[in-house]
Amino acid sequence: MAFFNKPKYSTVSVKSRDGVPKGVWTKCPETGDMVFAKELKKNLMVVPSSGYHFPLPAPDRIASLLDEGTFEEHDQDLKSSDPLDFKGVASYKDKLEQNRQKTKLEDAVVCGTGKIGGHDLSIAVMDFRFLGGSMGSVVGEKITRAIERGLERKIPVVVVSASGGARMYEGILSLMQMAKTSAALGRLAEAGVPYISVLTNPTMAGVMASFATLGDVILAEPKALIGFAGRRVIKETTRADLPEGFQTSEFLLEHGLIDQIVERHDLRDRLICLIGHLGHSLNGKTKSSSTAKRAMTAPAKKATVSKAKPKTSAKKPTVPKTRASKPKSSATKTK
Repeated sequence: MAFFNKPKYSTVSVKSRDGVPKGVWTKCPETGDMVFAKELKKNLMVVPSSGYHFPLPAPDRIASLLDEGTFEEHDQDLKSSDPLDFKGVASYKDKLEQNRQKTKLEDAVVCGTGKIGGHDLSIAVMDFRFLGGSMGSVVGEKITRAIERGLERKIPVVVVSASGGARMYEGILSLMQMAKTSAALGRLAEAGVPYISVLTNPTMAGVMASFATLGDVILAEPKALIGFAGRRVIKETTRADLPEGFQTSEFLLEHGLIDQIVERHDLRDRLICLIGHLGHSLNGKTKSSSTAKRAMTAPAKKATVSKAKPKTSAKKPTVPKTRASKPKSSATKTK
């Protein structure tokens, strides 16, 4: 006779709803409301009832910010390699190929130039779908080139961050991108070209510790996770209880790390306003250079007109006659 009997569990089978395909509805993480996926996409991945901001793909983000038909992508041919020949459950090369097929992107950032409200700008938008938006050599290089493009053309630079940090598959090479992007921003600041950083959910680790928080103006979306190390790691290291709402955009705004919290639907108008103010000096330089060119050509035209006028005038030739008469009188005196 057995002393312990094995309990009997009843199995419950959950049947999928007939006629409802997968991906039609999306559940809000905050309220649990079910939102129609197509309506959510039309609303820029923002839940209408709660205002929760889902991650937005880079192409959709660019389309929502820039003027229609003005975006020109740059450096799209750059692809990540496997410099460390990383081995794991899946190789780095396999993961790159899987994410390229999933996102239809070559890497975790899309860079280019375009217009926003008629203003030229250089923009870089990170995509969290591609390996968590991690920053590898290609991501750092493309962002650096976007910054240098703004420096060369004297146009504002906007970077939208969404990343879990440096890409561990590339080791120290990924960490070197922090210094490279920061050095490029230093040259941009010396030239007086505006740089606006937009932080989305999440912006963490090496990205947050480099170009993401070096903007002249730092904007953030509501309730975005922003920080360096994770909450659990910090708590275990410091052995202290962390405050409520720690590492959220609202907490960082209260403590002065970011400048404004802007909802996704208002981001375009806010950027236009900021670029209009911060880029005023750049517009003034371009206007002064154009007026200088006009001024260089204008005197030549006026000179040709002024030469013809003295021929018809009778008053101006009287001056040289008086000067010529004096030598004659002096000559008669010497005789």
